Amino acid sequence: MTVASARHILVDSEAQCLDLKSKIEQGEDFAELAKVHSNCPSGQDGGALGEFGPGMMVPEFDKVVFSAPLNQVQGPVQTQFGYHLLEVTSRSE
Repeated sequence: MTVASARHILVDSEAQCLDLKSKIEQGEDFAELAKVHSNCPSGQDGGALGEFGPGMMVPEFDKVVFSAPLNQVQGPVQTQFGYHLLEVTSRSE
């Protein structure tokens, strides 16, 4: 089974998501931004979600996590929870 690790930042609006994405692209630290801005409890852990397999997260999340290139910030990805920036940190077959 494929297993992936990812981190994310969850916010309420697409605009805030895009703003944070541009900060990361300008060199700000993903984990620090997650601690300050993420609405998910994982924010305190720098947005880290740990390891998970297909089907353990909402479908929109799964689609990105199991197809996106590693270590590149993806998003905004909209789910029932809000807007996410996602970064896949590892994936094993």
